Amino acid sequence: LLQNSNFVTVEQTSDYYLFTPTKAFTDILIFYPGGMVDPKAYVPLCRNIADNGIKVYLIKMPWRLASKGFNKPKELNLFNDTTKTYILSGHSQGAKMAGQFVFENPNLIDKLILIGTTHPRDISLADSKIPVMKIYGSEDGVADEKSIMENKTKLPGTTKFIKIHGANHAQFGYYGYQLGDNSAKISREKQQAETLKNILEFIKE
Repeated sequence: LLQNSNFVTVEQTSDYYLFTPTKAFTDILIFYPGGMVDPKAYVPLCRNIADNGIKVYLIKMPWRLASKGFNKPKELNLFNDTTKTYILSGHSQGAKMAGQFVFENPNLIDKLILIGTTHPRDISLADSKIPVMKIYGSEDGVADEKSIMENKTKLPGTTKFIKIHGANHAQFGYYGYQLGDNSAKISREKQQAETLKNILEFIKE
């Protein structure tokens, strides 16, 4: 997944994994990993997104905490091409901090995708004008459906809520058991495929 192909070139720096389509593209997705998770766990998802003609930055966070590095894309000048559409996404704490970034930088991001998080909780994006999608799993013990729905008012009324039946928290990435999580009722491959499908549809809308 970290090899170049006819469709995607792969670069690695101390700040990110970068997947760039070889053909012309209009969309750039920036992805924030979950807290304490090796960013490599999200390479399969990010590579599959890139294989569909979208440039993807998978950000490496200081101490593997998005709370410490959520401003990295701005510091690295990743938003300097005004002809492109910028999509920000993240999983778990990465999704929480993606929401925080949009809250603090309302004009930099064109679309927001939140995966496996109950946030925003302490801030409100209800007045945000950008399209937002939240993907969550029915078996997620870390970001449970009840808490997600309790914070629904913190997101725009137009937000798309996508529930993946049988999905848990850890299978949004490729890593082991996470404390507090439930067992998934679908395979990791099926959960990843559903997540990918929804992300691509949302980006192309």
